[in-house]
Amino acid sequence: MRPLTPVRIPGDGMVVLMGASGSGKSTFAARHFGPTDVLSSDALRGLVAGDESDQSATEDAFELLRLALRMRLARGRLTVVDATNVQRWARRLLLDAARREGRPAIAVVLDLPLALCLERNELRLVHRLPAAAIRRQHRWLVESLPMLAAEGFARVELLRSPDEVERAAVALI
Repeated sequence: MRPLTPVRIPGDGMVVLMGASGSGKSTFAARHFGPTDVLSSDALRGLVAGDESDQSATEDAFELLRLALRMRLARGRLTVVDATNVQRWARRLLLDAARREGRPAIAVVLDLPLALCLERNELRLVHRLPAAAIRRQHRWLVESLPMLAAEGFARVELLRSPDEVERAAVALI
């Protein structure tokens, strides 16, 4: 049996989940964090528009996400951002919020093979995206990897296979 992959998370920090759609970010969040610790872009779309897949609600959902993020970080609450986060400008907004509140930011990157993300997307009954969107997200993720530490993350935890994701053991520090 392979050893667990330790993922150390500061209890008062921000965790930025990163990965293309279908990489398993929401499953990872649900497995390792409490439901009130997770700010999910899909769930917030549902809250705003009544439909988690309503892309027209994305801007409002992210406005709500950033507001809740600032409030939670100001209170020193662990906060997990469950969104693709594959674009630098989006990560910059999150990192700025953590910096303003003096909280550490950890990136947990689910860098799974594109073929697996596409396969999982096809199996979805809801939230299915066009394959071109997932290919674009995956490309942006791969292009971002060399720059993540320089962007201001205190640590980057990289999970590159379904086995590594499954064997991840989150420990609050």
